[in-house]
Amino acid sequence: MSTDELLYEVRDGIGWITLNRPQARNALTFAMYDRLAEICRETELGGPVKCLVVTGAGDKAFAAGTDMTQFRAFDKEQDALDYEHRMDMVLGAVEACPVPTIAAIARACTGGGAGIAAACDIRIATADLKFGFPIARTLGNCLSIANLSRLSELMGAGRVKEIIFTARLVGAEEALGAGLIAEIVPDHAALMARTRELAALLADHAPLTLATTKEALRRLRVEGAGADDDDLVVKAYMSEDFKEGMEAFLGKRKPEWKGC
Repeated sequence: MSTDELLYEVRDGIGWITLNRPQARNALTFAMYDRLAEICRETELGGPVKCLVVTGAGDKAFAAGTDMTQFRAFDKEQDALDYEHRMDMVLGAVEACPVPTIAAIARACTGGGAGIAAACDIRIATADLKFGFPIARTLGNCLSIANLSRLSELMGAGRVKEIIFTARLVGAEEALGAGLIAEIVPDHAALMARTRELAALLADHAPLTLATTKEALRRLRVEGAGADDDDLVVKAYMSEDFKEGMEAFLGKRKPEWKGC
């Protein structure tokens, strides 16, 4: 279930994904991206994993983007297209994961790391957060439309342009005010404690309510107000969980969710 550079462990219904290259501020290799996408695709609604947490090893970084040494091999147009297509695939898999996802962010969260965090459902960060895409002063590359769309939904197109154009990094208070993160915690220990608490809370809630909400919002972002949600409405209202929820509520007991 693990590689040395990306660890995956399931504890008490929570899947913990750790980007494990602290010596490189958890910069991601292509294999790490692929493994992250694989975990998200293999996580099933109603299965043993009720919530996924993505975090970085150590307290210095969530992830400082893609390992830049991999770009040295780029010498043709297809290399660039393949890389951005891979990123869209990975971030799309994170966004489409049927269970709630939490990004537990300590300090640096830049480039591809920031893209991963933005694709998660909820982001919690330490007070020393540095979030952004400083590519205008580093690599000189660009983000895909899918990535820009996701970021614009969170922060607004104006702010996304401003932080990319200026290559500045967003701090915790600004990120909270912009709606990019949900909470600020003082340090790494508090981050892990709060993440465990929040993950347990989400894991205890109706899986179909969370999954259909996630998918509806994804469709709304991609397809606009005309997106069809009939299948999602039917999936929720015709489920065993909906019947269980009604009976539990009327019987004044805690429901036992199955995710179906």
